[in-house]
Amino acid sequence: MTNDAVSKVDDFLTRAKVFTLSTVDDGRPRARPLGLHMVVDSSIVFGVGDFKDVYRQLISNPEVEITACIGGEWLRLHGRAVPLHDPAVSEKALDMVPPLRNIYNEESGRKLEIFRLEDAVAEFIDMMTVTESLRL
Repeated sequence: MTNDAVSKVDDFLTRAKVFTLSTVDDGRPRARPLGLHMVVDSSIVFGVGDFKDVYRQLISNPEVEITACIGGEWLRLHGRAVPLHDPAVSEKALDMVPPLRNIYNEESGRKLEIFRLEDAVAEFIDMMTVTESLRL
């Protein structure tokens, strides 16, 4: 992914505030809203709890799709979610959204696991037409 493509996707996700992460669970699509994303080393990353079904789904089948909408424009971003295993990035994510520390902490034993999108392709769509397709 080029830095320009990453910046464009990051900007869209930031403006949308919430995006939908879709995974596969036993052959069924599963979708849920998320809000936390960052750019790390020219890659889009997101975090999920290590105790959640979504984490298990990502480990079992890393193919994902993210969608976000702003008015009549939307983003479809698909790729492979790869665990980052970098405690410093997890800490940065928790600093970005301090209330998450109430969930992810030593006392609870729950961890925020960060995933990087690899081999990602972003499509920007205006209701009916893909207006731009960018390889990340």
